[in-house]
Amino acid sequence: MKCGIIQLSKTADVKANRLRLAQKIEELASKGARLIVNQELHDSLYFCQTEDVDLCSLAEPIPGEATDFYSSLARRLGVVIVTSLFERRAPGLYHNTAVVFETDGSIAGKYRKMHIPDDPAYYEKFYFTPGDLGFEPVQTSVGRLGVLVCWDQWYPEAARLMALRGAEMLIYPTAIGWESTDTDAEKSRQRDAWITVQRGHAIANGLPVVSVNRVGHESDPSGQTGGIQFWGSSFVAGPQGEFLYQAPSDAEAAEVIDIDMRRCENVRRWWPFLRDRRIDAYSGLTKRFLD
Repeated sequence: MKCGIIQLSKTADVKANRLRLAQKIEELASKGARLIVNQELHDSLYFCQTEDVDLCSLAEPIPGEATDFYSSLARRLGVVIVTSLFERRAPGLYHNTAVVFETDGSIAGKYRKMHIPDDPAYYEKFYFTPGDLGFEPVQTSVGRLGVLVCWDQWYPEAARLMALRGAEMLIYPTAIGWESTDTDAEKSRQRDAWITVQRGHAIANGLPVVSVNRVGHESDPSGQTGGIQFWGSSFVAGPQGEFLYQAPSDAEAAEVIDIDMRRCENVRRWWPFLRDRRIDAYSGLTKRFLD
């Protein structure tokens, strides 16, 4: 399957961001992409660097203006598009939501981010209610997509549950980067860990992984930090963790990657991790900690 990924920098102009993203989606569709994956919260700057109630005005209902825009694009180009939107579910109730559009423009499904971080420059708990849709793959014309979002990518439980529910691919729209005071050595360790843990999900579940990050520097509106330098490095890995594509850490990228979906069956036969799981001995995983 031909999968397109789009790694971009962003501005505060939502309309301009959408139009530019649409141009990239059109380019990838013209190159044969059947599935196109975007980064986390791609319509705006990453607003979670500060806690500001006025920024909740960026949220939109689903369906709404944003979904109408991407629905029309998917229908016109005949592609499946994975988007990442700030969902307004009700007054004062918001989610970080991935919406998947089918080739006819319909909403194939959505996923609400389950793991919500609360760290300096990533104050997401202020904005997002944890997801309540579970770890359910989205059925599309290109397969069953296990769509998760950013912080979810650090949790093997999320990847495993998607795999156990029949996901044929793991997809992670992402917004992650470096704080300006981090040393070069620490920056390298963080980025390498981010890549390694997701390649591990590919290996442990015998599935391709598509991880799409934003890139470029975004200032901290409060001035309390040096902002975030998003490290890009979007990648696609095969079911043995092998790199099929890696984007640069310091530049935009829009590429089409061929993914051999048939390899997953063979890899799972060679490494039958699902067969050998000791499901009788894993009850402790539902505990916070085992004292």
